[in-house]
Amino acid sequence: MNGRAMAAGGGQEGRPSRQINVVLRNHTDLYSVQGGSAAEADTPQTQIKDNPQFAMYQDIQKELDELVGLESIKDFVFEIYAFLQIAQMRAQAGLVSGSHVYHMVFKGNPGTGKTTVARIVAKLFQKMGVLTKGHLIEVERADLVGEYIGHTAQKTRDLVKKSLGGILFIDEAYSLARGGEKDFGKEAIDTLVKAMEDHKNQFILILAGYSEEIDFFMQTNPGLPSRFPIQIEFPDYSIDQLIQISELMAKERDYILMPQSILKLKQHLLDEKNDTSQAFSNARYVRNIIEKSIRHQAVRLLNQYSTGSPGKLELMTLRTEDLKLETK
Repeated sequence: MNGRAMAAGGGQEGRPSRQINVVLRNHTDLYSVQGGSAAEADTPQTQIKDNPQFAMYQDIQKELDELVGLESIKDFVFEIYAFLQIAQMRAQAGLVSGSHVYHMVFKGNPGTGKTTVARIVAKLFQKMGVLTKGHLIEVERADLVGEYIGHTAQKTRDLVKKSLGGILFIDEAYSLARGGEKDFGKEAIDTLVKAMEDHKNQFILILAGYSEEIDFFMQTNPGLPSRFPIQIEFPDYSIDQLIQISELMAKERDYILMPQSILKLKQHLLDEKNDTSQAFSNARYVRNIIEKSIRHQAVRLLNQYSTGSPGKLELMTLRTEDLKLETK
């Protein structure tokens, strides 16, 4: 999802508290970031931000501040920055500062900001010298899996080569394991595991997808869990956050939602949340609604102003009749 489309300022109602757990597993740090009811750890970010070396993080901070919600994710990104900054200081002081594994798993429903956060993380790693380029290669099953024996391995190796110096982001990664032992997806998994060893510290692999499916996927290869020490849960947006996102999406396109339109959209989202068993609480769903409403507005204006041009305000306004919302 486009980062600007998720932009926002200010807080939201019902913001969940977070807990960030660090579990040592085979001498590798496992960061599990998720929503929870436990109290937050007291991180003295204000003191760290007073450090002159924090300047390199300011661009990253600005992008994070524009995102609606995702408070636990923002805290995690800052922890990564703090860890890298202190690691540099330790190295300068002659202390042990060994290499760290940054391969990650992003869990959550579609449209909850996983790709946007991956791009921000890539920039952070580039600024801090972990990655040489900081680019992001986004792929899915079709980009990795070939049509005959050996084809998949070559396609996968080629994509790994393109991602060196940056991040290889595999969306719906669990689809690689759906075909069973004889499916070429298994060949892609095996090739990725080998590439992580052959190109250690040269690229970062991020697997993304629904939480349950990703958890199942991680069990398909015994070498996978230990190679992904960072697992992050992306929560669904609340209704209020989705409304905030919709207003920002309209604003960046030079449109405004009438108060009545906002109420209509909010009721629709509430109904969908109560009536559907499928996950909808994400910004991609709202983006589709806004884009359809813009098209409906265009048809309405052409019909109403067949002999002239609407005024500027009318060209910008999305009314309730433009939000033709479908229920499942």
